[in-house]
Amino acid sequence: MVGKNIGGLAARRRRNLWIGFGLTLAVVLAAGAGVLLTVKPWTDEFRHGGLTTAAPPAPVRPFPQVAPAPSNAPAPSPAGVAAALAPIIGNPDLGAFAGQVTDADSATVLWSGDPNRPMIPSSTAKILLTAAALLTLPADHRVTTKVVAGAAPNELVLVGGGDPTLTAEPEGKGYYPNGPRLSDLVSQIKSSGRAADTILVDTSAYTGPSMAKGWDPIDIGDGSIAPIDPVMIDGGRLRPLVEYSPRTATPGLDAGRRLATDLGLDPAKVRLGTAAPGAAEVASVRSAPLRDRLRDLMVYSDNVLAETVGREISVATGGEASFTGAVNAVNAALSKAGFDVSGVDMHDNSGLSVDDRIPARLLDRIVATAAKPTAFTAIQPSNTMARPENDQLATTLAPLLDALPIAGATGSLTSRYVVRDRNAAGWVRAKTGTLSVSSALVGYVLDADGRVLTFALMSNDRPPEVSRPALDAIAGTLRNCGCS
Repeated sequence: MVGKNIGGLAARRRRNLWIGFGLTLAVVLAAGAGVLLTVKPWTDEFRHGGLTTAAPPAPVRPFPQVAPAPSNAPAPSPAGVAAALAPIIGNPDLGAFAGQVTDADSATVLWSGDPNRPMIPSSTAKILLTAAALLTLPADHRVTTKVVAGAAPNELVLVGGGDPTLTAEPEGKGYYPNGPRLSDLVSQIKSSGRAADTILVDTSAYTGPSMAKGWDPIDIGDGSIAPIDPVMIDGGRLRPLVEYSPRTATPGLDAGRRLATDLGLDPAKVRLGTAAPGAAEVASVRSAPLRDRLRDLMVYSDNVLAETVGREISVATGGEASFTGAVNAVNAALSKAGFDVSGVDMHDNSGLSVDDRIPARLLDRIVATAAKPTAFTAIQPSNTMARPENDQLATTLAPLLDALPIAGATGSLTSRYVVRDRNAAGWVRAKTGTLSVSSALVGYVLDADGRVLTFALMSNDRPPEVSRPALDAIAGTLRNCGCS
C-alpha cells in the first residue's frame, strides 16, 4: 500500500510517499490456525491411533502500518548506487539494456546506462499516456455511449463515444469496475416507448485504422487487444470476466448485436451506420471517471482501455480520434509540460506495437517528477525567501504513483517478487512491460535508508522469461541499497 501525505506548513513542506509494511510483507504463518500432531511410531499408542495434541502456540497478531518516507534520510550517491548495481547490470540476460535511476528528493540522476537510446517500451508506454491524461483532462472526465433515433422508422442507432467498458453482465459483475451497463440502455429505450426493429452501430467517432502499425492480428485471439472501436462490451472480450479472454474482431458490431438481443430484436439485422446530425437521444450511459480508468489500465495493463483514453486526450485538445492523433496529443502534452520527448517514436498508446520506441530517460523523468517533494523549499536558513519547485506539475502527476502495481501483490506484479527478490515485495511499485522481444520495469522503491529512488529499466532482444528476473533483481538491489 503506497499513498501520499501532504505535510503541514513548515519551512519545508513536502509530499511524502507512504510505504505499507503490512500489505505484502507481513504474511503471518499461524501455526495455531491448525492442530499440531505428534506421532510415536512403533508404540502401542501408534498402533492404536494414540495421537497426542500439542498445546497451541501463543497467538501472533500482525500490526500493519504505514509511515512516510523520512525527510532526513541519507542521500544516496552516484558512486554508491553504481557500486551496488555493478554486479548485476552486466547480466547477459538483460540483452540490449538501457536504464536510469534517480533520487526523487533531489531529482539527481544517480545511475544511467544508455538512457537516451530509444528502446521498445512495451506496456511501460502507458506511463506516457497516463501522465498526458493527468496533464490534460480532469480526474472526473467521462465519456458517453448513447442511442439515438434513426433516420428510418423503427430504427435506432447505437453511437459509440469512446468507451470500451460497457458491460452486459449483471450489476457489479462486469470486467471493468463501475462500467456502464447495457441493461440501463435497454431500460431507457423501453421506457421511451419508441418502437424498433433495426439497430445501426455508429463508429464514426474514431477515424483511421482500427489496428496499429506493429500489431499482430494473432493478439486478438490471444486476448491482448481488439480492433479499436468507440463502443465495445467488456473491451471486446468473448469471455467477459477473463482478463486474457480471446477478443472479438468486430467489437462495435457485437455491441449492437447484444443490444438488439436484449431488446428482443433480430441481431442479424444489426449493421454499421451513421446517426443523423441532431438525432433525438433515446438513451445514454456514461463511463467511470478518468481516475478509475487510468488505475485499471495501469494496474492491469489494459491495452484497449489505453488506446481509447489516448483518443480521449486527442479529442479534448482538438485532434482526431485515431492512433496518429492520440500519439501526437500525448507527445504534445508532455512537451508542453517541459519533458524532453526526443527519441520518442510511437504508433500506439498501449505499447503493444513492436515498432514503438521510448528512451529510458523520459520514463524515469516522468516518475521522478511525480515522486518529488512539492510546495516550497527554503534556500536560506532564515527562510526569508523560498524558491518554487514546480509544485503544480508534481502534484498533477502524483496520482500516477498510486496507479502502479505493487510487487508481489497487485496487477501485473502479483506473481513477481514472490519467489526471487522477495525483499522487494511490497516496496517496489512499477509499471511492467512485456512483449516477446522486450521487457521493461518503470517505477519507484524506498531504499534501505528510507530514500525514494525512481527507475526505468528496459531490456530488448531477450525473451521475457529470461529478462524479467534480471530486471527484478535490479529493482530488488535498489531496495537493499544504503548507497550514501
